[in-house]
Amino acid sequence: MSSGAGTASYDLEIGGMTCASCATRIEKRLNRIDGVAASVNYATEKAHVEVADGVAVDDLISEVVRTGYSAALQRPDQSDETDPAFRMLRLRLIVAAALAIPVIALSMIEPLQFPGWQWASLALATPVVVWAAWPFHRAALLNARHRAVTMDTLISVGVTAAFLWSLYALFFGTAGMWGMTHPFRFTIERGDGLGSIYLEVAAGVTMFLLLGRFLEQRSKRRAGAALRALGELGAKDVSVIRDGREERMPLEALAVGDVFVVRPGEKIATDGIVREGSSAVDASMITGESVPIEVRAGDAVTGATVNVGGRLLVAATRVGADTQLARMARLVEEAQSGKAEAQRLADRLSAVFVPIVFGISAVTLVVWLLIGGGAAAAFTAAVAVLIIACPCALGLATPMALLVGTGRGAQLGVLIKGPEVLESTRRVDTIVLDKTGTVTTGRMTLVDVIPAEGEDATEVLRFAAAVEDASEHPIAQAIVRGATERIGELPPVDEFHNAQGRGVTGVVESRAVIAGRPSLLADWALHLDPDLESAFDAAESDARTAIAVAWDGRVRGVVVVADQVKPTSADAIAALRGLGLRPVLLTGDNETAARRTALAVGIEQVRAGALPEGKVDEIVALQRQGRVVAMVGDGVNDAAALAQSDLGIAMGTGTDAAIEASDLTLVRGDLWGAVDSIRLARRTLSTIRGNLFWALAYNVAAIPLAALGLLNPMLAGAAMAFSSVFVVVNSLRLRRFRSSSPQTVR
Repeated sequence: MSSGAGTASYDLEIGGMTCASCATRIEKRLNRIDGVAASVNYATEKAHVEVADGVAVDDLISEVVRTGYSAALQRPDQSDETDPAFRMLRLRLIVAAALAIPVIALSMIEPLQFPGWQWASLALATPVVVWAAWPFHRAALLNARHRAVTMDTLISVGVTAAFLWSLYALFFGTAGMWGMTHPFRFTIERGDGLGSIYLEVAAGVTMFLLLGRFLEQRSKRRAGAALRALGELGAKDVSVIRDGREERMPLEALAVGDVFVVRPGEKIATDGIVREGSSAVDASMITGESVPIEVRAGDAVTGATVNVGGRLLVAATRVGADTQLARMARLVEEAQSGKAEAQRLADRLSAVFVPIVFGISAVTLVVWLLIGGGAAAAFTAAVAVLIIACPCALGLATPMALLVGTGRGAQLGVLIKGPEVLESTRRVDTIVLDKTGTVTTGRMTLVDVIPAEGEDATEVLRFAAAVEDASEHPIAQAIVRGATERIGELPPVDEFHNAQGRGVTGVVESRAVIAGRPSLLADWALHLDPDLESAFDAAESDARTAIAVAWDGRVRGVVVVADQVKPTSADAIAALRGLGLRPVLLTGDNETAARRTALAVGIEQVRAGALPEGKVDEIVALQRQGRVVAMVGDGVNDAAALAQSDLGIAMGTGTDAAIEASDLTLVRGDLWGAVDSIRLARRTLSTIRGNLFWALAYNVAAIPLAALGLLNPMLAGAAMAFSSVFVVVNSLRLRRFRSSSPQTVR
């Protein structure tokens, strides 16, 4: 909860929502209260409420409860294993599967139908229909109170009708006779229906729909993981200077103005100003830049960034919810809450399909009574309409395609988080790419060695790497890696000294070696000759990092390192263009480095120097232009932008915060994964749409037969089974999806 002058805000956890219309209903009820402005998000199952003075949180909770749902102040996110609602849903699914599968087998396979099998089926199906299907019944009753219908309504009515008619046929018809069997025939016969039971329909529909609900909930329960990942990035405790002594204390005890110590390798506890010391700080989580930032007294530093150099004394300027890390967490949460949630495809279909089915059933009952067909035949035909329309395959359409599609994606290194992701892929027309770690490798690499006239490049690299080997600085480690790969073992260094932010010195093979910035060499009265100075300036202007190397009183050469473009990036970006997407490079790096990278991979539109807030602003600006935006990133600084975008794609080699804030994750870590992810998501969505169409078509085609009283006792089960088999087979076609990457043969 937060508050301001005359206002307060609350985040409520909402329970019992089954579709987007539930969220709309709660939002309308809350906004009717004077002084309340509420926004309810179905995906995250939360309500953000701004209230004026005089409105208590208990009033808000009571209003939600009166609407038919549960509400509570937001708690720390729970995992799937500890969430009671999720565990109950999983239990319902397990029980339903254990009991429904034997019922389906007995009803569909005549050799299994032993004497009294129908009564055994009743005993097995009753707990499924009454207890396991309760979420659907509850939702249907709740919708009825508000004069609304959803797919839950049709499921509940269809399951209940099948079960009640089976009870009637068992107790008052001929279906309960000892030795009765259900021959599996497709012939159409007129009859009164009193020898037919539909327990397999009631139990099977429940089981399959619970499976779909389980898969959906498992995805939704992870919605808060991005915020947890951000929260875990910060330091947990801090060394504060009190009365001239260091005192270790929890981070929560730190106050603005406190001076704290940050040793090499430690995370900076909170935002502040450096009082003493100088160091290199890895701020890639904020800026996205791979090169650490040199800081000294008077410079600002950000909490959760890493001190990779010397000891620092920092005065805290922001703590708790005011820090940059906390603001980033809020950005992610706001972007998630503000993302437009498309109502599920099945719910959209139900808005038309469900009322039509009920109407046909009612008309069938009335017409049969008017033409003198008899009450039993009239009720049989009316119930048959509901049974044949009961959407078993409709419930399988999305989860089955999603299971196969995500399974195939996982084999190709593409992880799709849920069905709600797929809608965006069809409409995406712009793809925004982070630079560092996405288009480029994300770490410094040795790219050039420029010797002075008369010097050997191998010797220049060998001496530079030898003295840098004692440093933990990323630039130093890039030189060492490159030298080790090219020339092998390096000589040892003695009398090593690190000049913070300027370079290093040491003795290698009895020679005093200096490697660093020209200012460090100038302290030793050493200067670059015109050719080396020109090479040094050219590297710097090209957004690369140059290190001058000298020994025995002379500058011997320049070593250049840079963040390299991934070898697959250019071809992958061309493939993205082929999918109809316009690429945009968005980075926290400087303009020169961004332009150089964009030119190398064929991107024309560049946005450079963007911090986390700026990245979100750029995404919003593109969306306001009418663009449907996909974002590919890998860093914490990308998390909010990934959440804000219509389709967030995270590199699996990146941070947990970026991965959790995204919709798709690329395990492979190269941009061909982005190409495959969009192709696979579009293919999966197309399969779901095909499943939904045919699932409806099979049932709708049989409705006239049911209305005319020509429904064979097993025709409803046969239609359900056939449509379900089609959905499964159609979904399995996704297993043949192939990567477009030339390096992937799977």
